Amino acid sequence: MPAFLAPAKVNLFLHVTGRRDDGYHLLQTVFRFLDFSDQLSFEVRKDGVIKMPVPTIGVPEEKDLCVRAAKLLQQKSGTHLGTEIFLTKQIPLGGGLGGGSSDAATTLMALNHLWGLNWGKDQLIELGLQLGADVPIFIFGESAFAEGVGEKLVPIALPPAWYLVLIPPVQVSTAEVFSSNKLTRNTIPIKIPPFSIGQGHNDLEPVVCRAYPEVAKCLEWLKRLENTTIAVMSGSGACVFAEFETESAVRAAFAQIPADMKGFVAQGLDYHPIHHSVE
Repeated sequence: MPAFLAPAKVNLFLHVTGRRDDGYHLLQTVFRFLDFSDQLSFEVRKDGVIKMPVPTIGVPEEKDLCVRAAKLLQQKSGTHLGTEIFLTKQIPLGGGLGGGSSDAATTLMALNHLWGLNWGKDQLIELGLQLGADVPIFIFGESAFAEGVGEKLVPIALPPAWYLVLIPPVQVSTAEVFSSNKLTRNTIPIKIPPFSIGQGHNDLEPVVCRAYPEVAKCLEWLKRLENTTIAVMSGSGACVFAEFETESAVRAAFAQIPADMKGFVAQGLDYHPIHHSVE
């Protein structure tokens, strides 16, 4: 079975600029993919059954975003085909790196290919938005400036960069962060282009750091490093990251990680790796 990658993402900044009548928050952010991925493979079935023989630990099969994505695509396309889904997780759960959303997006794109549906990117993005606000960026497939709830996407050119990502030993609930009465929801929108690294901040960061001291500790350590262009929390956390211009600089920083912290190094990607598999 061919393998398909589902990369992590980071938010180079994340502003909450308002709230819609339906409760969804209006955002501005810049997404970038990382060379750090989950891996999925699919075995097409002719009986229409969709299942995950080895469920993700801690996630009931019926709630798994891969299964939900496959069933939604099957329903909307009218195909009689099914699939068995095999997922190898590397991206931490509840880390703000978009793992579940990335897995769902890769499922949609891979099955669109394997089932021979030939849906266009815009159709898949519309479907992906029904699964979560971060799913569209992974289908969009390149670094982007995002507005709305995260679905209004414009390509953006970013300089080459490397990332040191720390994984605090906690899982952060996105819903709890966005519902916090401590969250600022009136950040003045910025204009992009132009965009420069270091522009903006993460409005969710103070809320999460207050509730999770482990996140604050990791972020403070990153901010003391030399040669970084930014040090910020990704998405709604818990993961925090620092950006470096060179691999040698990020490797030097990685070698200094305290024994009680966990993390990884990844290169920034300009494009989603799945496009080499399905296009």
